[in-house]
Amino acid sequence: MKNHLKRIASPRTWVINRMSNTFITRPKPGAHSLEMGLPLGVVLRDQLKLTTTMGETKKLLNNKEVLVDGKRRKDHRYIVGLFDVLSIPALKDNYRVLVNKKGRLVLKKLDSEESNTKLSKVVGKVVLKGGKTQFNLHDGKNIISTEKAKIGDTFVLSLPKMEVKKILFLKEGVTVFLTKGKHAGHSGILKEIKGREATYSEEGQEVDTAKDYLFVVGKDKAEIKIEN
Repeated sequence: MKNHLKRIASPRTWVINRMSNTFITRPKPGAHSLEMGLPLGVVLRDQLKLTTTMGETKKLLNNKEVLVDGKRRKDHRYIVGLFDVLSIPALKDNYRVLVNKKGRLVLKKLDSEESNTKLSKVVGKVVLKGGKTQFNLHDGKNIISTEKAKIGDTFVLSLPKMEVKKILFLKEGVTVFLTKGKHAGHSGILKEIKGREATYSEEGQEVDTAKDYLFVVGKDKAEIKIEN
């Protein structure tokens, strides 16, 4: 059953009915970890309720355009994860994958204008010849650019071309979103970074968290809607 996993053993980040059937589709290895991503078919059937069976889901993917970050995807096992933009042009529906305050992956409905923007966190970089750098992003994508950015910074990208519109630097005073930990789904103003630890302020209260859990989403305010 390599293409499936037991519902009861699926990641706690998945919003699904764990008792309806024994097995659920396992996403193909790819851009996101199992914890931070969902199979496209499960998103369409279990979260958006556009279909009731996986057979219907496969038919939908074959007959209608379903876009992830502006590119058509037909594989029901394709993994969709944090901050990905899902679009169904025929229904004029657009969604962004977020983490809610229970630490679950949820779909936030977007207007058409906001669906053209993607935030991607730099998780690695390799210096290339000619003054260019390959930036490895949290969603498995790579961008080669002359931009100056460090690990932890965020690229604001235009979809579907994945062009860098601006860079949000990880530093004191920026707006951050928490992707993991007991404060997942919360956001606030970054106050301090000390080694692997960080402190942010939410509604006047200072909260300690891990630096790795921070995702810069804006300077004075978030570049995208992050309420969930």
